[in-house]
Amino acid sequence: MDKQLTIGSAVFDDFEGVYFTYQALRLANLDRLDDLDLVIVDNNPTSAEGKATKSFCEKAKIRYIEAPTPRSTAIRDRIFREALADFVVCMDPHVLLEPQTVGRLLDFAKWIKETGLKLNDLFHGPMLYDYLEPENTPATHMDPRWRDNMYGTWGHLEKGKDPEGEPFEIPMHGLGLFACSKQSWPGFSPLFKGFGGEEGYIHEKFKQAGGKIWCLPWLRWLHRFDRPRGNVYPLHIEERVRNYAFGWLELGKDLGPVVDHFEEHHQGVPIARIIKDAEVLYSEYILDPDPVLEKLHAEPKPETMEQMPGPQTPAPDG
Repeated sequence: MDKQLTIGSAVFDDFEGVYFTYQALRLANLDRLDDLDLVIVDNNPTSAEGKATKSFCEKAKIRYIEAPTPRSTAIRDRIFREALADFVVCMDPHVLLEPQTVGRLLDFAKWIKETGLKLNDLFHGPMLYDYLEPENTPATHMDPRWRDNMYGTWGHLEKGKDPEGEPFEIPMHGLGLFACSKQSWPGFSPLFKGFGGEEGYIHEKFKQAGGKIWCLPWLRWLHRFDRPRGNVYPLHIEERVRNYAFGWLELGKDLGPVVDHFEEHHQGVPIARIIKDAEVLYSEYILDPDPVLEKLHAEPKPETMEQMPGPQTPAPDG
C-alpha cells in the first residue's frame, strides 16, 4: 500500500524517547497506520539503547535504519532519502503530538500533492510548554539572534495560541519538529559533525531556493527538554563552531557574528583558529569533497575540548 506520510526521527541513545513518542503516535492512529511510514535512523545502533530501540522497532513495525556514521546532526537527511511518502515530518524522538494532528497532516500532505501549492516551503508549528495552559503563548518561532551558543531565540506570537488560526510566515524555528515535501528538502551540509549549527541554516537554504517558512497553528508539539541522566550525545564546542562556519560559508553569510559570539562566551578556546581551519576545509571541500569528508569524519572525538551545554531550554515564562 502506498504511504501517504512519512514520520521519522534520528536517535542517539534515546530508547525511552523513541518508545513513548512512537507508541503515542501508533495508539492515536490505529485506524490509519497503513497510511504512515514510520522511520527511525539510529546514529548509535551498537549501544544498549540502540539494541533496545531496534528490538522495539521490529515489534512495532517501524522501519529501523542503522546509521553509525557520520556522527552528525545531518544524519536526519537519511529520513528524507529513505522516505516512502511524498511528504515528510522529521521530529525529535522525544516529541509528542496532539491526537488529531496526524490526521490533519495527512489531509495537508494530500492538499499539497493535489494543488502543488507551498510545495517548496518548510513547515513548523507552535511548541507547547510543559504546563499546557491555554492562556500561555507557545513558542511560534525563533528570532534570528545569538544566545547561549546557539543562533536562534524562542519567540512567541499571540496568533499562535489559536490552533484554528491562519498559517503565518516566520523567520526560523527549532528543529524539534519540521515538515516539507520530500522533493523540496535541500539537505544539511555533509560537513556537519556532532550537534548544532542547523537552526537558521536550513531555513536560509529554503529561502535562497525560493521557499518560505511557515507556522501552522494546528501543528502543535511538546518537547522533552529535561535530561536527568545528563546529555548522552557528545557535545563539543569545536564541532559546533565549525558547523556554524561551514553553514555560513555555504550560505554566503558573514562569519564575524559567529566569531564574536563564541569568543565572548569561550575565551579560553581558540575560536578564530577553528574558524580559519574551517574556511580552509571548506575551500578544499568545494574542489574535491570526498577526501575532506573522509578526513573530517574520521577525526577522533575531541575529548579535551570544552563540553557544550545541551540545546537551549525554554523557560516556562518564555
